[in-house]
Amino acid sequence: MITTFVAAASILATSVAAQAFTPLASQHFEYTALPYKVDPNTGERGTQYGYNICNSTTEGPTSLCQTAFINSIDDFCVWGPPEPNSVVGNTEGEAVAWCTKPGHGTRVIPSGAITGVQFMRTPDYVQVTGFIKQDLVNMQADDGGGEMDPHGADQRGNPLGGVIFSNAWSGGGTNYKQVIEWHNFMGSGIFCLKACDPAGPNAAHYCEHVFDRIGCQYNAPAAYVDGVFESCLGDNQDFPGVYTGADGQVTTYSQPPESLGAIQSMPYTARIPASSSCTPYQSAQIFSGQPSATIPVVASSTAVTTPAGSATGGASSAAGGAARVTTSAKAAAAASASASSTASANGAVVQSGSLASVVFGGLLGLVALM
Repeated sequence: MITTFVAAASILATSVAAQAFTPLASQHFEYTALPYKVDPNTGERGTQYGYNICNSTTEGPTSLCQTAFINSIDDFCVWGPPEPNSVVGNTEGEAVAWCTKPGHGTRVIPSGAITGVQFMRTPDYVQVTGFIKQDLVNMQADDGGGEMDPHGADQRGNPLGGVIFSNAWSGGGTNYKQVIEWHNFMGSGIFCLKACDPAGPNAAHYCEHVFDRIGCQYNAPAAYVDGVFESCLGDNQDFPGVYTGADGQVTTYSQPPESLGAIQSMPYTARIPASSSCTPYQSAQIFSGQPSATIPVVASSTAVTTPAGSATGGASSAAGGAARVTTSAKAAAAASASASSTASANGAVVQSGSLASVVFGGLLGLVALM
């Protein structure tokens, strides 16, 4: 009788816990009322690595802030590993925010790390794309990279508890609004971050998260010109993975599983949407207050900076890779839980006739477009 009661209680507790879980992409937060950790859960991937209440006491090279921003060409963040010389596929669940300027309580991208950037505002999303010396944000220099998004196989996001805010749809300044759907690809010296309008009817489509092996040029098609810094208005892209053939037929690409090996060819070239009203900049005009660039040394441990009190970060106002062919080296359970971004492909694609130069796993190879 007692054994039966205990078993029933255990089943009930498990059921209640399962019912209490809310996917990260279904959670909504006010920037000024963020919890210390957005993800209070445990599971195969453990607990959230960092924290979400970030301010001047957490800012610096050891910050574990997991609250990021995308506001303008001079004010945005990307996700990067917390430890030097890391592979994105092994650390995507622990990634921390690296931002272009101080004021968000995060790590600050070193001076000179970003060598080209285009900020694009379209009717349904804002997007920043460009070139980065990725070893300066703790990635291995030759890492083909991966994808971060608010989903993941366990719906806890990559990184766990990572959230993004923007002033793009709330009048600017520090009036930040949470971005529900977004994706960020990092690898092979290229980055792209797209944040979709939370009120838009197609946010989940423009910020699709299932094409994690075909990277920036297919998920966030843009000019990708190194050495150019510009902010533009633009048209919407086609939904990632959706293309129109020469016969006029609209097709959705089916991404092969990682078990089949590296993707050797693509049946289409992503359409680069038209841009207009582009304002050119020099790097020194838009990036200031950044620390000097140094390649960090691998250490046995990293000091953890925790926020003082519960005040949220004082944010500054806005002024106006390739393919992973390796799986996570973590435990199998952790690898399976992050399967949605364990085989990413960055969009380092340069068209040349019927051939495309595509970076796969950090290696440049020519593949024929079918």
